[in-house]
Amino acid sequence: MLSGVTLEGGGARSGEGRPSRTELKPRSLQSQIGILCPVCDAQVDLPMGGVKALTIDHLAVNDVMLESLRGEGQGLVCDLCNDREVEKRCQTCKANLCHFCCQAHRRQKKTTYHTMVDLKDLKGYSRIGKPILCPVHPAEELRLFCEFCDRPVCRDCVVGEHREHPCDFTSNVIHKHGDSVRELLKGTQPHVEALEEALAQINIMNSALQKRVEAVAADVQTFSEGYIKAIEEHRDKLLKQLEDIRIQKENSLQLQKAQLEQLLADMRTGVEFTEHLLTSGSDLEILITKGVVVERLRKLNKVQYSARPGVNDKIRFCPQEKAGQCHGYEIYGTINTKEVDPAKCVLQGEDLHRAQEKQTASFTLLCKDAAGEIMGRGGDNIQVAVLPKDKKDSPVRPMVQDNKDGTYYISYTPKEPGVYTVWVCVKEQHVQGSPFTVTVRRKHRPHPGVFHCCTFCSSGGQKTARCACGGTMPGGYLGCGHGHKGHPGRPHWSCCGKFNEKSECTWTGGQSASRSLLRTVAL
Repeated sequence: MLSGVTLEGGGARSGEGRPSRTELKPRSLQSQIGILCPVCDAQVDLPMGGVKALTIDHLAVNDVMLESLRGEGQGLVCDLCNDREVEKRCQTCKANLCHFCCQAHRRQKKTTYHTMVDLKDLKGYSRIGKPILCPVHPAEELRLFCEFCDRPVCRDCVVGEHREHPCDFTSNVIHKHGDSVRELLKGTQPHVEALEEALAQINIMNSALQKRVEAVAADVQTFSEGYIKAIEEHRDKLLKQLEDIRIQKENSLQLQKAQLEQLLADMRTGVEFTEHLLTSGSDLEILITKGVVVERLRKLNKVQYSARPGVNDKIRFCPQEKAGQCHGYEIYGTINTKEVDPAKCVLQGEDLHRAQEKQTASFTLLCKDAAGEIMGRGGDNIQVAVLPKDKKDSPVRPMVQDNKDGTYYISYTPKEPGVYTVWVCVKEQHVQGSPFTVTVRRKHRPHPGVFHCCTFCSSGGQKTARCACGGTMPGGYLGCGHGHKGHPGRPHWSCCGKFNEKSECTWTGGQSASRSLLRTVAL
């Protein structure tokens, strides 16, 4: 009757007292404060109506009632008189009745033929929940679902506040809404397996860390026996350092483990509650609880976590490495947990702050540890970005070459002149001097002329040969000559007059130049 249609009240006239379709808005409860769930520690927004306005867990109510029945019904009172203890239950009305109300129930014409069951006969039941009544119209049972407001409603709601909303029976819409919850559940379940695997890796790494620490401690003990007081003191220092490393790494692992365990517990709680709801809940109960469940699963699916241990077991004892002096004795042996320190890494090279368009520029990254010592090995995670200042959405692709000795050769080829910003990061942290700017100039223009002492010498005495320096000689010579007018007195380029042999040519050429310059040829 209601499938796929909009129910309207019969007593209202068209156009009177009825909001238009564009004016319809779903009724929502605005939260004012948040409360924490005692089970999963999730924050729940408290509606304007307070605790009474929160979504009721009807599955839990059913479980409580079942537990009460298993205890001989102690604590249950009659649903009609709210005074006497329950003796029977009307299976038709889903109501718990005392002896007096049960007799009255059978005397009434409408309920004469209702099925009555003793409480002791209900102990094997899995569901004995009451009909779920409308909070606005307590005499009506919630049998319909308003698609516009996304909540169950009763018959009186449909002809009242929801009279122009699309409504349908809960049995007709449960498939669509139940499937959406199941899809979210499918996305949540794989996280449980991933978290379990991550915790297993944490336990394995913790065991490996313990074994490695014990092995290094044994090495330290053996090595320190050869030296009396000095070595014993050095041994104690090494063991203290090793213990600090173990504590630091173990604390990191334990912290990560605790975070993953809490997240796994939250995931399991969400999954188990949702599975219980979908398998044991009625259509109406699923629809009532759907909003809370969907919101919780979505939040859980967005949680970021690392499935790998946050630390490693790279602890090594180096007995041949010098450790300085102790009481005048040269001692050896250090604990090595060498890791690159971005703050100590430096950049080297002539092309750090200059480059030319369409030509490869390069520099070197020298990686060091926290003590400022060269790493001596490669394999670090190096990130480089070259961004034009005016076109940050068009980065230049850099190349990083690992030299396997703690140095990295970095190169890039800018396509256009301008100012570029270069980022160099190790372990997602900037190194010394990063970020820095690079001025990319236009491509070097070669000289079309000749670098000569004078035009007369470079051209072999040709009168028509000219020079950019502007010098001339008597006798009709258009170019410069030693000691004559306009000669600069030093070697220079015939095309532009520059004195630096390795400079960039500035001659623009063309007929518009103030003076036509002919290229001279060195004899």
